[in-house]
Amino acid sequence: MRRSMDELCDLVARHCRGGRCETAVPRLTLLRSDAPAGPVGSVYRPILCVIAQGAKRLMLGDRLFEFDAAKYLIVSVDLPVAGEICEASPERPYLALSLALDPAALAAMLLDMSGSAPAAGLSAGLAVTAVTADLLDPVVRLARLLDRPGDIVMLAPLAEREILYRLLLGEQGALLRQIALADSRLSRIGRAIAWIRGHFAEPVSIETVAAVASMSLSSFHRHFKAVTTMSPLQYQKQLRLQEARRLLLSEHGDAASVGFAVGYDSPSQFSREYSRLFGFPPARDATRLRRLSSGEPLPPAL
Repeated sequence: MRRSMDELCDLVARHCRGGRCETAVPRLTLLRSDAPAGPVGSVYRPILCVIAQGAKRLMLGDRLFEFDAAKYLIVSVDLPVAGEICEASPERPYLALSLALDPAALAAMLLDMSGSAPAAGLSAGLAVTAVTADLLDPVVRLARLLDRPGDIVMLAPLAEREILYRLLLGEQGALLRQIALADSRLSRIGRAIAWIRGHFAEPVSIETVAAVASMSLSSFHRHFKAVTTMSPLQYQKQLRLQEARRLLLSEHGDAASVGFAVGYDSPSQFSREYSRLFGFPPARDATRLRRLSSGEPLPPAL
């Protein structure tokens, strides 16, 4: 397996010179960093991510997930996380690839598989597991197609199908089955999450979101917390603050107007909750991040 992982490192390094690199292979993205970075907040969509070299930490709510080379990450629903690349250097950069998970492809595969195990109870919608040789083999074959673009149309679907098959048979198979089943509890929570994401700047009625999920209030609260590690209101707050950070960086707006734009009526509450999540008040955080992206030295933290 070491030889396959070395080959995967070589493929990612050659086809991604830095940052996030979309590829000609559908749903396949390469990631590279030559230095530690983060923590950076973002919303992870359903994906498989395999680290070939380096290490990363993810914070979901109050839970910390750590994964490094030869581990894979599964995300089953849209989740706001803070990610930090904690092991990377020019000599040994952080190298990874991600494959967006297609629920329709998973559902079609389940129809072809006989004797599938029943889905287990809901757990966090994010899991880290050791890569097996059976899974790594089709992952490497999918990445190899970057050297043979003429083969992508015919061979990429075959490699992707085998990857999904190995995942369904693996340790996180129950989680993958939940993604595929339209009326599963995970899919219902996914519908609620999509609704919250579309209305995050508005006051949220938990009764309305529970109805979107076709669940009772008590069942909805319990299953939402199991999947996201957060309450619906905490989840909404994470979305609001991550969008506020994006607006501050991309549009150079003042903190008060950005706070109102993402749903805060009180500038002081917005500043307080922003500082609690990101470690700095809005304006100061935006200034630091702009200096960091331009290569200027950062001011001291205190």
